[in-house]
Parts: sequence; C-alpha cells; structure tokens
Amino acid sequence: MTIVAVATPPGKGAVAIVRVSGPATGSLAARLVKTREPLQPRLATYARILDDRGERLDRGLAIRFAAPKSYTGEEMLELHLHGSPVVVREVVRAFLACGARLAEPGEFTRRAYLNGKLDLHAAAAVADVIDAETRAAARAALANLEGSLANEVAALRADLAPPLEELAGAIDFPDEVPEPDRTELKARLAVVRDRVQSLVREGEHGRLLREGVSVAIVGPPNAGKSSLLNALLGVERAIVSEIPGTTRDTIEETLSIEGVPVRLVDTAGIRTHADRLESAGIERTRHALEAARVALVVVDGSQPLGADARALIASTRDRERVLFFNKADVGDRGAREIREAGAILGSVHDGRTIARIREAIAAAGWGGESPDIARPHLASLIEFEAAGEALASLGAACDALDAGEPVDFAATEIQRAFSALGHVSEQVAAEEVLDGIFSRFCIGK
Repeated sequence: MTIVAVATPPGKGAVAIVRVSGPATGSLAARLVKTREPLQPRLATYARILDDRGERLDRGLAIRFAAPKSYTGEEMLELHLHGSPVVVREVVRAFLACGARLAEPGEFTRRAYLNGKLDLHAAAAVADVIDAETRAAARAALANLEGSLANEVAALRADLAPPLEELAGAIDFPDEVPEPDRTELKARLAVVRDRVQSLVREGEHGRLLREGVSVAIVGPPNAGKSSLLNALLGVERAIVSEIPGTTRDTIEETLSIEGVPVRLVDTAGIRTHADRLESAGIERTRHALEAARVALVVVDGSQPLGADARALIASTRDRERVLFFNKADVGDRGAREIREAGAILGSVHDGRTIARIREAIAAAGWGGESPDIARPHLASLIEFEAAGEALASLGAACDALDAGEPVDFAATEIQRAFSALGHVSEQVAAEEVLDGIFSRFCIGK
C-alpha cells in the first residue's frame, strides 16, 4: 500500500514537505505532479501540484527517489511546498483521494527497517536524533544511526565462533580433536566479556545523554538551596527568603552542563520539627532524593552544623553526591567541624564556586568517567537485556572452566552468549517490539 504524510512540523512556515512511498508512487506522481520533463531520481524539479480533479493546488519542487535507493527502499516522492497548512492539507487529501493511505507514526522508517535499509538499532536511533535536546545527545544518536553497533556486535560474535568450533570438535570427536587449553580459552572469553561490559557502560552513558542527569538539591532550611538553583540557571526561578520553610514543594528546571541535559529539582528544607504542611514538602523531598542520580547537598557552612545537616551528610555519603558548604563569604565554622573529601566551600554569589559545582555535577553524573559520545552504544531495553544475558553466560562459561567442569558446560554457555549478542542488532523482531519502537516517531518519519 502506498502511504502519504506531512514530514514537517504542523503550522505555518516557509516550506512544508509531503512524502509519498509505495508501489503506486509513480502513477500518483504522473496524475498529480506536472513537470516539463520527466522526474529524474534525486533531482529537484519545478512542478505544479494538482488535486484529484486536475485543479492546481501549489507550485514547488518534486524529488523522485527510485527503489531501492530511497529511504524506505521503495519508490518515493517528496514534494517541497509553500508552508501553508491549507495547501499542505489539500495536497495530502489529493493523494488520499487517488488511492494512497495516511501513514502511521514512524511508518516510513519502519518500512526502511523491513526492507533492510536500517537495522533495528539504527532505526530506533532516528527517533533519538529527532528527540535530542542537546548537541551531545544529537552526536550520540548520530553515532548509533551510522549502524556501527552492528559491526561491533558482529566482531564480538566472530571472536566467539572459533572457541565454539573448537569445543564442538572436542565434544563430538574426543578421540581425534584435543580439548582446547582451558587457561587460554578463559582468557579469550574474558576479552570478549570486557568488551561487552564496555558496551553496557557506554549504553548507560547514552541513556543519560537522552534522558538527562537528575540532580536533587537537598539540605536543611535556609542553607541556600533556592539561591543555588537560581545561580545555576542564571535566572530568578525560585523564591528566596530568610524565613525557614519558604520552599514547600519541589521545583524542577533543566539546564545543560558540558552538553548533557541536567534536571535540577529544588526541594523543601529537611528538618525534624516541621508543621503538617511543611512535612508534606519534606516527604516529597525524600522521594526526589531517592529518585535522583546525584544528590546536591547544601548546608550552611558558616554556622555550627545542626543534627539535621549532620544526618543528611551521613545518609548521602555512600551515593553519588556533591557536598556544598555555602555562605563561606560570612564564615566557615560549620565547614571546619566535619571533614568530607571533595566537599566544596564557597558561596552561591561567587561565580567561581558555581563553576566548581557545575563541574562536580558533571563528574558525579557520569560516575567519574568521560563518555565517548562518538561511539555507538546500546539504546533500547531489549539491547541491554541481550547484552546482560551475554555477560552472564560468558561469566558462567569462565566459572565452569575454573571449576574443572566438562567442556560441554562451557560450550553451552558460550553458545548462549553468541545467541544473545545476535539479539542486540537482530534484523527480525516480534511485532509488539516493532510497535513499541516506532510508536515514538512522528507521522511522516
């Protein structure tokens, strides 16, 4: 079936694009698109666009893409029109009247996948490119769109193939084929396992680039949390007051730090003695702290530390956090009461302090590693599960070799790892999996 859709955002604009793909594209173009010369593949041609009764709707550019050298792998047509919503609507209506069907979300990219133009990983990366909110996220998505992950996975499977062949020979023909050296075999498996582990780690970095790093700003009342939020954002977003308990609810804002989206959540001050309304805000603070990847703990470093501040510092010590002793411009008595490695002493009114906090947030958000956003990475839950299964099987194979188990055990686990890696960039997927991936797309893509 031939499909048609608008490929540009709704509303008025200088140019709008209508895309058509499918077996009837040529006949529809012959009826609705009039040019002086026949349309040539990949050549923009001035054209008149007609409705189903032969009346002119617009003048614009028509580009034909011949199968299989098109985005979908089918005959395709793009019409570059004036960006009037009325004109675009009538052009689409003309194609529908002549037998085309309105495309579903992501159907053009889905057809590209089904026709072998993209693997499933690269197809999903198209949506990530469109949804990218920062330059780093866009670069990471483009790395996946290149399809390099499939090559990486193919190389890993190629490294597992020789051990599988050697073990199969030793198992099937024990009198003729000697068993591989276990130490050497384990070393080869360890190399593959480390590379798969790297894929998982880089996939986590990619997820952070897409979804952002969540940072909960927590601390006792009047520590300067809202002032810090305003300083990081560069605007007066939160109300600042000397009255304890001014912030009763969470305030969420997003900024970019080193190209990575960071979701800052300013929370109510945590203290033991609070009224019912303030207690509700504190409960929301605890939930925000539990959900955040990084805790930005703010305490008043100019005054002696209270029980609430000490308890918060102690409770966040074993997680990713940035500890900030504020108000150093008026004193540092509290900061000197407790020694914490990596703690920042400064003031929200000092630009250098804010720069240090931004750097510390980036370091904590990445877990101390600098991601290589130019490398392909795992993206979907299916890919993470497949890589996790491969890691577990490779670990089990190494354990079996260490324990002196028959090589059959190791061979079975290596085969499982080999199969699991195949699912990372698999060309065949269940219908519900495809529906889940392409439901993220806009119509026309």
